[in-house]
Amino acid sequence: MTGPTTAPAGIDDPSFLADQHRHYARLRQSPGPRRVRNPQGLEYWLVTRHDEARTVLLDTRFSKDPQRASDALSAAGYGVSGAGSFFLPLVNSDPPDHTRLRRLVAGAFTPRRVAALAPAVERLTHELLDAMAEPDASPAAEGGPVDLMTALAFPLPVLVISELIGVPHGNRGALLAWASRMLTVTGSGATPGPAERTRRLHRWFAALVAAKRPRVRTDVPADEQPDLLSALVAAQARDQGLGDDELISLLVLLLLAGHETTTGMVGNAVDTLLRHPDQLALLRRRPELTASAVDELLRYETSLARTTLRVATQDVELAGVVIPAGAIVSVALAAANRDPEVFPRPDRLDITRARGPHLAFGHGIHFCLGAPLARLQTETVLTTLFGRYPHLEHADPDQPQAWRPIGDMRSLLTLPVRLGPRPPTRPGSGRPAAHPADPA
Repeated sequence: MTGPTTAPAGIDDPSFLADQHRHYARLRQSPGPRRVRNPQGLEYWLVTRHDEARTVLLDTRFSKDPQRASDALSAAGYGVSGAGSFFLPLVNSDPPDHTRLRRLVAGAFTPRRVAALAPAVERLTHELLDAMAEPDASPAAEGGPVDLMTALAFPLPVLVISELIGVPHGNRGALLAWASRMLTVTGSGATPGPAERTRRLHRWFAALVAAKRPRVRTDVPADEQPDLLSALVAAQARDQGLGDDELISLLVLLLLAGHETTTGMVGNAVDTLLRHPDQLALLRRRPELTASAVDELLRYETSLARTTLRVATQDVELAGVVIPAGAIVSVALAAANRDPEVFPRPDRLDITRARGPHLAFGHGIHFCLGAPLARLQTETVLTTLFGRYPHLEHADPDQPQAWRPIGDMRSLLTLPVRLGPRPPTRPGSGRPAAHPADPA
């Protein structure tokens, strides 16, 4: 079979985003990739079944080389500016460049490094929750609704990434402000486009690197450096082929990729549990299920609905369908994670489900390096938030979910909640305390 399995179909319009899982289930009914068209008119091949998704993510015939991407997008009549983060390094590169860049960054996400960040993640989470409960500081202090996306899910990953990179404390407020302006969280037309936000972040990080460089001891090995930025500057000084543009682009990538996906992950996890009170009650009774719950929440409502684009370097047959050389391909991770051939009763949230091969963090050489840190943040939020506010609830349970209008991301625009009765003070801090879970 050489043609598309279906006529070009619309994708990412408001009705699709509002009910994506139903639409993905329809696309998944027949084997093989489908031709789809996004609202900007770009046609590409979409892979929705789990086995086929794993195949594409592992197959070197599907390239992430930026020049191939540029050529494919131009051939499709689609401007490069519409590609968003397609041309950031590491995420969008093939070996050997990908191998070299990944090796430079991998040291920041070792189990030891992530474990060392755990106290900071817990502290930052408590501080953000403290701010929500400050008298006269927010509607929540008076029992009114608070938007958890704005108050917690958005700022937490930026602050954690600041810790990881080694952004000086005096600059962290600026980075949070930049992120608030640069990253699309409202869907309004006032937010700069992907190309402009990337340029501005490049300039901000370039100034940060210039200020950091004179203070880095280049004779200290990378794994002994105090933070990722110091490790990268030291590696550059030792002539590991890392240019200034690549170094700065890696920092931009960590903010854009690590922040956007984790913000969505945290918001989706809290929202999903509130919509499944039986599973939330089970988690409160059995906190040892937290890691399992996060794994299931990742599968059920992954924040990265689709991968960035790949380009077929030659004709490739997949489940009887031939994807022609030069064609653009994307993998629908959200669809693959609900494939009934792999996950029994996939539309049911079950935090006791045996850990399955979900693809929320991708697969193969592009498996997300930051997965352990993202898991840590989500686990910390669930433990801390539902511990301190056992009566947390949606401010308006009947209000439809407002999803961010970007199809490859699955992230809420807002998550209005009521915190419930103000908890007692945390001993020795003057701050609200972690509240014991409700009895079963």
